[in-house]
Amino acid sequence: MPINVLMPALSPTMEKGNLAKWLKKEGDPIKSGDVLAEIETDKATMEVEAIDEGVLAKILVPEGTADVPVNDLIAIIAGEGEDPSSVQAGGAPKAASNGEAKAESKPEPKADASAAGQNTTPGGGHMAYERVNAAPEGAQPGGAPQAGAQAGSGGRVFASPLARRIAKQEGVDLGAVRGSGPHGRIIARDVQAAKASGATQAPAAAQPAAEAPKAAAPAPKTAPAGGAPAGLTTDQVKGFFAKDAYEEVPLDGMRKTIAKRLTEAMQVAPHFYLTVDCELDALMKLRETLNGSAGKDKDGKPAFKLSVNDFVIKAMGLALTRVPAANAVWAEDRILRFKHAEVGVAVAIDGGLFTPVIRRADEKTLSTISNEMKDFAARARAKKLKPEEYQGGVTSVSNLGMFGIKHFTAVINPPQSSILAVGAGEKRVVVKDGAPAVVQVMTCTLSCDHRVLDGALGAELVSAFKGLIENPMGMLV
Repeated sequence: MPINVLMPALSPTMEKGNLAKWLKKEGDPIKSGDVLAEIETDKATMEVEAIDEGVLAKILVPEGTADVPVNDLIAIIAGEGEDPSSVQAGGAPKAASNGEAKAESKPEPKADASAAGQNTTPGGGHMAYERVNAAPEGAQPGGAPQAGAQAGSGGRVFASPLARRIAKQEGVDLGAVRGSGPHGRIIARDVQAAKASGATQAPAAAQPAAEAPKAAAPAPKTAPAGGAPAGLTTDQVKGFFAKDAYEEVPLDGMRKTIAKRLTEAMQVAPHFYLTVDCELDALMKLRETLNGSAGKDKDGKPAFKLSVNDFVIKAMGLALTRVPAANAVWAEDRILRFKHAEVGVAVAIDGGLFTPVIRRADEKTLSTISNEMKDFAARARAKKLKPEEYQGGVTSVSNLGMFGIKHFTAVINPPQSSILAVGAGEKRVVVKDGAPAVVQVMTCTLSCDHRVLDGALGAELVSAFKGLIENPMGMLV
């Protein structure tokens, strides 16, 4: 029987992808494990592998197509013994009449837990792949989203945490919302669309029948869901400038995702900031000693070359384990507290940034962190990082010191609960033992998510970090 190939969710947050390239053409035999296509996400280009065998009967989305929604039908594989030329969109043979299609059409069986586990990607998403006997009536290549996103006899609604939060705040009944995420999961945009249409409302907020027409009225376009103020439209912004004063640069997937996630972070996570000055004299001396003692590799180059940022990463890792209550993230109805420190590091690339995560930063040596970061940075600039290498993390480090920036504040990268903004090290005059002295000082500012860290807890974390930076020998034992 025909197999529908759907646009896969290659990460938990992916909603759309660009179909960069087909590596198979219509009529090619397909074996399990064959790479079918390359999909561009907001961060990287990923390969999609087949999990069934057959013949690639139809390609429904041509390569080069941008912003293909997750779960949209992109191709059909003809099963064993089937004529590829007789397969049409949705998996129904061309010869079947409408009446036959209706007669053969049955409710789509729910995928069992083992099947779902087999289709899980390293980034936590799902390969959107399904086997069908016949096309549902009126099926289109794009496929219609599932209504209610319910599974099992209990009527459980599958929705993302953000979607649940928005639904709760806006009084939207998730049971009546159509999910467009992986396997019909309800995502934030589904709730926002439902809110904008005014078609769904939670039972607790139900109004009398006489007032129902008012409740069903579409929400004004100037006030998007969530109560956030509306920004200026494209035409409104362009209206402020002469037509020959600018050029228009289309947004790529990375820039769209950065804009969306960091706007969401500022609206959802209540930020507060803690700034501290760290003396670097002892650290710079230790760094010089360690770099001078580095062994040589087979090419005669030093086995490692430590940077100040490597010490910062290590210090944050150790500080999180010394203040375990701060080594945590917000998870809607609970806090997740971690056993080891996972520290992300912002790496700037053309048009955006990656934040690869150093896992178990508290346990790794400075040389290991240094070499790992060099590898991450090189692959980030080539957009070759895997999703599991830049997702997650408890905190991040953003260092603009190399640009001469003395002080700045950074936006927390969800789901993390903090981010450390690191400024440049510079000579300053301070008072020591009642007399002026010149020392090298670095200003650091920790942005904290107040849902996870209170002021005193954040201060304890910053103090632990400062102590390790100013007494760096503690990072070696």
